[in-house]
Amino acid sequence: MKILIDGDGCPVIDIAISVAKKFNIEVVIMCDTSHIFNKEGAKTMVFSKGADSVDFALINYLEKEDVVVYEAGGKTHVGRILGCETDVITMDDTGTLLVNGTAQTGEIAFPTYAKEGITYPYTVPEGSVFILGDYRTHAKDSREFGPISTEDVKAKVITILRRREL
Repeated sequence: MKILIDGDGCPVIDIAISVAKKFNIEVVIMCDTSHIFNKEGAKTMVFSKGADSVDFALINYLEKEDVVVYEAGGKTHVGRILGCETDVITMDDTGTLLVNGTAQTGEIAFPTYAKEGITYPYTVPEGSVFILGDYRTHAKDSREFGPISTEDVKAKVITILRRREL
């Protein structure tokens, strides 16, 4: 988990860093050149000054495990980013899934099988992400569509509520 802060308009940066420190959560402050922050306990990313430049950077900051809304095959889909540019994805007939040689385990209970069309190991090209649906045995995702251009990622899901956890 990571906390991303729009430093250009956030009045509670110090509070967020303090809370994050208690829970050992990484903090990234994103700001433009007119509001540069150097805070202990946080990494700072600086973007060129301009109307909404940090807002756009924040939205477009895509990482592995982000749940995103994207367009492919003429439809809108939801999936989880498995790999970003230059990551190496490997799948086999046993359902084993590797990213950069590391087995991917976690909350996804479904095995991940390769589909026709992509040869593994597969290197994600620049400007793209490799996305998988969580319901792996029935999802249409990068195994079918290939890499998804970051321009086709339309939104990032920032909160997921699961009824069993309420």
